[in-house]
Amino acid sequence: MSDFPFVGVVGQEALKTALLLNAINPHIGGVLISGPRGSAKSTLARALAAVLPKDSNGKKPPFVTLPLGASEDRLVGSLDLQKVLAEREATFHEGLLAKAHGGVLYVDEVNLLPDMLIDLLLDVAASGVNIVERDGISHSHPARFSLIGTMNPDEGELRPQLLDRFGLCIEQADRVSVKQRIAIVQQREAFDRDPEAYIKQFAVEQAALTQQLRHAQQALASVTSDSWVYETIATRCEAAGVEGLRADVTWHRAAQAHAAWRGAKSVSQEDIDTVAPWVLAHRRTLSSDPQPPNEPSGGAADNQPSDSRDGLTGQGGQGSAGQGSSGQWGAMPPMAQASIHQPAVNLPESNTFSPRAQHADTVASTGKGSVSGRGRSQAETSRLDGFATLIANRGQWPWRQLKMRKSRAGQAIAHLVLLDTSGSTLGQRLLGQAKGLVESLVTQAYAAREQVAVLGFGNGGVVSILSRRRAPKNVQGTLDSAKGGGGTPLREAIIEAKRLIQQWQRREPGLKVRTYLITDGRTRESVDDLAPLGDCLLIDTEQSRVKRGQGVRIAQQLGARYWPASFGKPSLAPSVFAHQPGESP
Repeated sequence: MSDFPFVGVVGQEALKTALLLNAINPHIGGVLISGPRGSAKSTLARALAAVLPKDSNGKKPPFVTLPLGASEDRLVGSLDLQKVLAEREATFHEGLLAKAHGGVLYVDEVNLLPDMLIDLLLDVAASGVNIVERDGISHSHPARFSLIGTMNPDEGELRPQLLDRFGLCIEQADRVSVKQRIAIVQQREAFDRDPEAYIKQFAVEQAALTQQLRHAQQALASVTSDSWVYETIATRCEAAGVEGLRADVTWHRAAQAHAAWRGAKSVSQEDIDTVAPWVLAHRRTLSSDPQPPNEPSGGAADNQPSDSRDGLTGQGGQGSAGQGSSGQWGAMPPMAQASIHQPAVNLPESNTFSPRAQHADTVASTGKGSVSGRGRSQAETSRLDGFATLIANRGQWPWRQLKMRKSRAGQAIAHLVLLDTSGSTLGQRLLGQAKGLVESLVTQAYAAREQVAVLGFGNGGVVSILSRRRAPKNVQGTLDSAKGGGGTPLREAIIEAKRLIQQWQRREPGLKVRTYLITDGRTRESVDDLAPLGDCLLIDTEQSRVKRGQGVRIAQQLGARYWPASFGKPSLAPSVFAHQPGESP
């Protein structure tokens, strides 16, 4: 079946240009297309292969799709055991990376792929070389391709570390004008009636586009950049608050590719401004990108704020004071409260669960001994390791011994913290104390090299304070920015946590998620009808002399373990983390 012609797609000029620039210089690192369903993401990705120049042998560039269920061996390649058995010869079986060489590697729903595969994919896309190493045997091959990833943000975001590694990001608009809708439907109907005639209609434009693309690829090496280009990019990256230098490198490569596309000899202000929004869309941490005073005047198309709240609603703790539902405690305007340092916390171990949690989540309660004292699952599986077996038998046949490959010794762990930021936590500085508790949790997760995410619920909504990532070394500034006030949307927080856990475990089936619900319990909402969160610990921050007992009630309803916080006093319970602070991870 013929693909829709690239030039026949209505609108989407920014996306078309970004795809062409990445084809001119694949070292840009790929294009991530973020947009709703039915917005021509897949159509343009497939159409790109048809306009790429043929190789020196006159072959058409390949278009390779990476399926969601692909294994590491299928992606990078593996030992061809059939040839080992038949011919006693170690031969590599090509993976999808080798098959995509010189063409397009397309990854639909990239946000649902396991992080490990995304890491491998982005490494090769940036270097252009795939290196496969197995038990002393090393094989490398060129893998230069145009990487295109698509995702629907409604189905979950990529982790910030992986998002940053995509060179360019195009965020498509949710709405399309009536005029464009009509044109799109008319073009699609014409293609469906007679695909060959429709494609022939655009043959001249397609050929011209291919020729321009070939010339740009050839001219790329000769494009120069004056010193002001480097200074401009560096200044604007700093103003946008981007982390690291990947944005600077990508911006410069993209600007050079755009100059080559225009047929220019050197990078101009136009090239810098054109690619700016695609470089900064997924890296910006500050909402403005002021141009330096000495910089030549240019467009400000890149002043587009980025939202990396994992699809959560709310205004980062700036909710209205009146949003608390009836019966909520302490509705008041949002107020800042700094983190108060807490001693290292040693929380109770997770090898015992309530009957309700066990019934609802067998993954989180696999039985006695399934979770070790060091916070890692000890279950292991094995499969035949062809490389190790071949080496151990030194080419002899039949094999006298088999070598098995064990799975990783420890199960990946993510800690999800639900922090109550409602108005009632501002009294007795409970919010500051709770922030200190979260800071201590994050510090221990950092030492254990585990992942952390923090959601705040208060001000009538749920917001992401810290999106899921490898636990940072210092989180105090991030926590201090979260304000408290308003009502306590406990049910909304539990529902959102359950959604995130399901999304993470669907993408990483072996992931273990531990949830910490930190609250003073001052809410009349019932959560008895909600599904338990599995491995969940409710940390009760209520410090009143006469306890209301709401924390115990909520823990029972959720099937969670209960732990009353005693601020300023270290606990004697065993730690749930793999390492203690100060211990070598």
